[in-house]
Amino acid sequence: MAVRVQEAAFDAGVELNAFTAGAVAAGAVVSFTGVVRDVDGGLRHMMIEHYPGMTEKAIAGIVEEARARWDLVDALVIHRFGPLAPGQPIMMVATAAAHRAAAFAAADFLMDYLKSRAPFWKKEVTADGADWVAAKDADEAALGRWD
Repeated sequence: MAVRVQEAAFDAGVELNAFTAGAVAAGAVVSFTGVVRDVDGGLRHMMIEHYPGMTEKAIAGIVEEARARWDLVDALVIHRFGPLAPGQPIMMVATAAAHRAAAFAAADFLMDYLKSRAPFWKKEVTADGADWVAAKDADEAALGRWD
């Protein structure tokens, strides 16, 4: 299990290849890479802030919950902070399990919980100013399926 919260960019292909190479007992590897999206075409960058130490601990707890629910061989979470331009990778989740159902479910679970429970603060910076991104009801509702 690895959790990294970092400012530096990462190469999702390189990360996935390394993760897969280390998960030799797995029959399935699932990955997801989130990218900064410019919905209205005016985003200069997304500023992501976190509280060092607390954020990594919270994410590690989410990963442990996934490992308790599914028989995972391994899991990886990378999340960036700092200013991120549209199109840049913002986060990556990878899960490895003996069978695909567990790998897919665990990755989906991790995505839902990271979106709603990982302590990050996001601000969209445009030519018109900056606005904090509020939590979305749909993201909160997605957590209900894991109860």
